[in-house]
Amino acid sequence: MSTNSSVVAEFILVGFSHLANLQGWLFTFFLAVYLLTVAGNLLIVLLVSTDSALQSPMYFFLRMLSALEIAYTSVTMPLLLHHLLTGQRHIPRSGCALQMFFFLFFGATECCLLAAMAYDRYVAICKPLRYTLLLSPRVCLQLAGLAWACGAMVGLGHTSFIFSLPFCGPNAIPHFFCEIQPILQLVCGDTSLNELQIILAAALIILCPFGLILGSYGHILATIFRMPSVAGRRKAFSTCSSHLLVVCLFYGTAIFIYIRPKASYNPATDPVLSLFYAVVTPILNPIIYSLRNTDVKAALRRTFQKMKPADT
Repeated sequence: MSTNSSVVAEFILVGFSHLANLQGWLFTFFLAVYLLTVAGNLLIVLLVSTDSALQSPMYFFLRMLSALEIAYTSVTMPLLLHHLLTGQRHIPRSGCALQMFFFLFFGATECCLLAAMAYDRYVAICKPLRYTLLLSPRVCLQLAGLAWACGAMVGLGHTSFIFSLPFCGPNAIPHFFCEIQPILQLVCGDTSLNELQIILAAALIILCPFGLILGSYGHILATIFRMPSVAGRRKAFSTCSSHLLVVCLFYGTAIFIYIRPKASYNPATDPVLSLFYAVVTPILNPIIYSLRNTDVKAALRRTFQKMKPADT
């Protein structure tokens, strides 16, 4: 196995090379998306870090989510931009493994972090009198640390397992980054058992946090419907809607991509679907949270007012 696995020393990321006449437009589009993603999420990080009104546990997790989105999109976008600009699509085996590790690391961390954010909303709405006790700064740090630890284990486990399999050629990956499913297509021999192990592990890391989110929102909805005040119900819904929208975008595509056999992988459509959780969700997060959150909008107004020159 060691001899076979050393045959392929580098891979070729096919990406969007079939759109030869659109490479310049694609580069411009993805560069704009990447810059907006970094700028928007960095703005959220700076707002939460500097505005005294945004110091609750909810905004602690939001700041971490925005920082995570910057790192998450930076795993794939700079390399994609390089390939579109230069036409050089080779990536060494070690570089591919490194990209897969960080993509899975940040992606799995986000899965767990979204679950922690759902727990925050559950406590805020269902147990408001115990909010500061159940989500103390120490508890928030523990939840965040647990999310990062789970992400690291998922990234390391999947990457080391996949790249211990034999690759004999071909070496063309029908994707724009080193994703699990298209790389499994290149493994030699029968990989049905390996594939089952990967699907089960992916289901565990995706569906367990998703189940916690569904459970949290089940309790939240039950509590909201028991509220006598229409204004109270509306306010409770508004505090959850942003997070719920992000969860639907992220988990919807992640479940479809990862929890299925490699035979169902479609090189024509799956890279486009991957754009939703690798590119679209990171740029939508700051838009969703800034447009639908009154506290963030108020913080933005205060920041812009401070930037205005003083009247003379």
